[in-house]
Amino acid sequence: MGETRLAPVDLAGLAVGGISVGGVETCIEVPTWKLAVDIGRCPPSAIGRPTVLFTHAHMDHMGGVAMHAATRSLRHQSAPRYVVPRENEAAFGALFDAWRALDGSDLPYTATFLGPGEEIELSPALVARTFRSPHRAPCQGYAFYQVKRKLLPRYRGLPQEEIARLRKVQGREVTRRIESCELVITGDTRADVLERVEAVGTARRLVMEVTFLDDRISPAEAQKMGHTHLYDIAERAELLRNEAILFTHFSARYSAREIIQALDERLPADLRERVTPLLTGWAADD
Repeated sequence: MGETRLAPVDLAGLAVGGISVGGVETCIEVPTWKLAVDIGRCPPSAIGRPTVLFTHAHMDHMGGVAMHAATRSLRHQSAPRYVVPRENEAAFGALFDAWRALDGSDLPYTATFLGPGEEIELSPALVARTFRSPHRAPCQGYAFYQVKRKLLPRYRGLPQEEIARLRKVQGREVTRRIESCELVITGDTRADVLERVEAVGTARRLVMEVTFLDDRISPAEAQKMGHTHLYDIAERAELLRNEAILFTHFSARYSAREIIQALDERLPADLRERVTPLLTGWAADD
């Protein structure tokens, strides 16, 4: 492991960055949307993300949350908004109660607790929906949908004033909602999430953990730990129809060279050309 490089990846026109090392820390950032998914150790760049969605409560994914809230308060930034799995509601509140008592500060934040199949509006144009990611602890992934409104065909050509009158005065629905799944972030998961959740393989962009890469850990062992093995991905290559894919959460046992070599050797060419490994935290010459 070497010096941390925080340059984001261009994922089909959307900057996605952060750091993700299996068992150490994960924080995936989407600067354009002003959000992060998980905060294991709270890298400095994550302080600027007012919205954080958590996949699960393992330390390497949630351990930095109190530091995130405290630092934003110290800098007089807005109270962060956290999206937390419903299973963790009581413990999440207790965690902040303990830190408030220890730190002697308010640690302001707001929280929304969601279960699989529920959604939250992040902005008028962006919605996140949750799904179950099979892991050894309760874990949920997030599918991010861009939302647009399109004028119904029968109202096209009408003056804007008439359209406004129909909507406001008569209460008519003059548009239809159009959604496109722009990004899925799985969190920690077994590879069978690809069969369970259609959006994982069809979203325009995918961020997915691939913790193990070779025979040092078998696919069966990876499954018992609730993680994805590269061999499992290769077997399911036809399910990954995404335009751009970011693989994350590699075990620290691998070097950057080994990660790239494994992807080159194990993935079909069509899939490999769409995959980028997130190597923040690995030295360039590893």
